[in-house]
Amino acid sequence: MKVITGATLIDGTGRDPVTNASIAIDDEGRISEVGRLPRLPRGAEVIDAAGRTVMPGLIDCHVHLFIDIRPMQEEASTPLTLKVFEAAANARATLDGGVTTVRDAGGAPLGFKLAVERGLIPGPRTLISVLFLSQTGGHGDSTLPSGVRLSFGLPIGRVPEWPECICDGVDDVRRGVRSMLRAGADFIKMMTTGGVMSPSDEPDATQFAREEISAMVQEAHAHGKTCMSHAQGTQGIRNAVECGVESIEHGVYLDEPTAAEMARRGTFLVPTLQAANAVLKREEEQPGSVLPQSLRKVREILEVHTAATRMAIEMGVKVAMGTDAGVGKHGTNAEEVRLLVETGMTPMQAIVAATKTASECVQMA
Repeated sequence: MKVITGATLIDGTGRDPVTNASIAIDDEGRISEVGRLPRLPRGAEVIDAAGRTVMPGLIDCHVHLFIDIRPMQEEASTPLTLKVFEAAANARATLDGGVTTVRDAGGAPLGFKLAVERGLIPGPRTLISVLFLSQTGGHGDSTLPSGVRLSFGLPIGRVPEWPECICDGVDDVRRGVRSMLRAGADFIKMMTTGGVMSPSDEPDATQFAREEISAMVQEAHAHGKTCMSHAQGTQGIRNAVECGVESIEHGVYLDEPTAAEMARRGTFLVPTLQAANAVLKREEEQPGSVLPQSLRKVREILEVHTAATRMAIEMGVKVAMGTDAGVGKHGTNAEEVRLLVETGMTPMQAIVAATKTASECVQMA
């Protein structure tokens, strides 16, 4: 057993910090006692943390460990095996950045999750959607006008680990959900609007009919799984919320009536505030790594996205930390906590968003 002593403890619940706290960790690595212990267990290894602060590991509700934005030619010439090793490095960087659980919102397959679980590679606890479900020409359809499909360098639809993710119509979206579940998905991700990084749509474009969204939600719930939705445009956000999606990602054009409905239902918002600035920074550092239309779109949404997130915080929507890492640099996840403070949270509220609320969002609470 190990006991950390003398620390200032922030427990992630929003309660005031506890000074001179002790944390007992059993031989299996589990925390067994927390607080001001009356006496130390006999034979325990004592770690003096006087003058230091201890808090739970962060939870990032939106990452892409298998994605790194780079010039298209480089992406197209990167062997899949190299991408796997890059993803392992991304997982290690994320863990080193203080994140102990991630929800991978598209890209990481079951085998990668199992490699982390079995200790073959160091990384945070990883929950996966496998891929994301998109309509033809939607945010998850990376087919260019030339007919070339980028697919983030993954063999989508050609191997069982990455099933086809483009689907249209009620029957086809049910098949899509079932395919992701068969491939090991812990939750289902869908695209109910366009986006910044997609080549052929706009962020406010509404995607998937309500009947299709409802079918995906029903199919996921029938298997005990939750749903998250990439949703930037107002109508697409509203459709996802009203059809029972548990987690809204980005929420760029979220309006007050929909925010009120999210607060009433307990729907989570994962704003991924650092993603937009990360796109601009990537293009500055690696010219040509971002499509011109994506640069235009990201500049258009910066201010409105911040305002929508601030409004959601003020209206009591449950906001959880997520970064969209992969769009930005892996390992810088904690930057999102600072951005949440700049957008209206107190420092303690931002810590709760990255711990307690995030644990509820990923069904770990």
